[in-house]
Amino acid sequence: MAKDNPPSTKSKAPPHKKQAAELTRGKTHNELISHGKSLKKDLRALPAEQRSKILSHFHGSERDDLSKARLKNLKQDDKNRDTSKLSEYQVKSLNKRKAKPNMALQRQMHRRETKRLENAMTAADAEEILHTHTAGLVEVETDMEKTIQLTQHNLKNEHLEENVAQNIYDLDLNEYGPYKLRYDRSGRYALLTGNRGHVSIVDQHSMSMKTEFFLQDSIRDACFLHNGSMMAVSQEKNVFIYDEEGVEIHRLDGHRRVTGMEFLPYHWLLATVGSSGVLQYQDTSTGNLVSQHRTKLGPCRAICQNPFNSVLHLGHTNGTVTLWSPSSSEYLVKMLCHKGSPITSMAIDRSGRYMATGGGDSKVKIFDLRMFKEVHSYKTYGGAPTCLDISQTGILGIGHGCHTTFMRPEALKVKMKEPYMKHQLSGKDPLGSLRFRPFEDVCGIRNNGGISSIVIPGSGEPNLDSMEHFTNPYMDTKQRHEAEVRHLVEKLSPDMIALDLDSMGRIQESNLIQRQQRMRYFAEGVDTKKAADQEVVKNKKEKKRTNAE
Repeated sequence: MAKDNPPSTKSKAPPHKKQAAELTRGKTHNELISHGKSLKKDLRALPAEQRSKILSHFHGSERDDLSKARLKNLKQDDKNRDTSKLSEYQVKSLNKRKAKPNMALQRQMHRRETKRLENAMTAADAEEILHTHTAGLVEVETDMEKTIQLTQHNLKNEHLEENVAQNIYDLDLNEYGPYKLRYDRSGRYALLTGNRGHVSIVDQHSMSMKTEFFLQDSIRDACFLHNGSMMAVSQEKNVFIYDEEGVEIHRLDGHRRVTGMEFLPYHWLLATVGSSGVLQYQDTSTGNLVSQHRTKLGPCRAICQNPFNSVLHLGHTNGTVTLWSPSSSEYLVKMLCHKGSPITSMAIDRSGRYMATGGGDSKVKIFDLRMFKEVHSYKTYGGAPTCLDISQTGILGIGHGCHTTFMRPEALKVKMKEPYMKHQLSGKDPLGSLRFRPFEDVCGIRNNGGISSIVIPGSGEPNLDSMEHFTNPYMDTKQRHEAEVRHLVEKLSPDMIALDLDSMGRIQESNLIQRQQRMRYFAEGVDTKKAADQEVVKNKKEKKRTNAE
């Protein structure tokens, strides 16, 4: 009868005694690699449309060739190393360090990549579940009908409900005009500022006046700050901050003769540019001036921000567009968009991929900001395009002369033969501003005689993101105060404004010159250490020789 083997006297180490290199948050390195491979296999099996959504959450865009390009550059730098000035001992030490990989760093990178991929798939699934509504465009039943034939009169009397039809109206404001029009982030409040000192805030839900006051000064431009309770008004000399009751809170003395303003909500920055061509960034939460840059391109009246990366686009009188960030004293990119014609207006879509520019040559050009190349252009009649805007769903609005033309979302990618809708304001040209109202199918137009509001079906985003601060139009006072505190806590640093957001939180890419410089520093350190060791050995030998004598 066989005897049972006696238990081993050598006890096994408990799980918590294993090396930290073997476990990463409850999973071994091999388990993480296999889990990541299974996720990538499932990703490849999905349809192209669903796969592109997951990749957009994973990479920040649908393009995955950016990371491949970085890896290619790093491999080329490693392959073309300049070791001519290194000794044999230094080259051997460098190769020894290269041959010994950092396993802890590899495990950490694999764990983070797997976690990011899981989060991207979860976000894509949540987007499909939560986005239950889609933006509806006007579609024709037969080929003989065209959407361009549909007028605002027909929409108001035959097709729209009463609560939507009330958004079609005209305001005659001739006494203190011409006016400028801005909406807040929620689309509930509209800011109307007259050139002769009239400031008013209108509640778009109740169509009532929330605030109205008069200034003994001319107004150049105005915009809301983080919500509808505060506004910045550019007057004749300086920029002033007012609250919702019209009380002056602060005066920005350094901002002189400002002609264009933009507020960056995620960074709490007020960007201004004026007739002197100086771009300034002011932190509205602390009141400090973050940066000041001289464009050196003369006066600037066209300013627009990229909603995707918060980079500012400035349009100049020589037909060029420059891209700026607070951390760079020089422009990031300079594009010649309209040769020999000034830039009159600009607009950037919600994804930050396409930019529309209007010039004095009566052309609207579409540019791909991923390659900084022109895609196609449209010709306007009745005058040069004076105002442009792109809605949340991608509808392009163009104001030229006394006409407004609206193009379908596909017009940014492919040149369309005919527009989506049109609206004419006879005798009220030129049009000063054209703004789409957020989360509503409404477009506000500033004409020479006042303000006109029209309905453009399918222009507003139907789904409200509750995680976005100050986008809820039904927010009460308590919710607004809590949102202000959370928004201040989550405020981003101005240094995080960059063209490529994928570079944030990753290993910085180095070029060949920087890598060669680091190699020289490493070589100098090795030589210094070697010389110090030789000096120590030499001193010991001399000491022994002295003692022997």
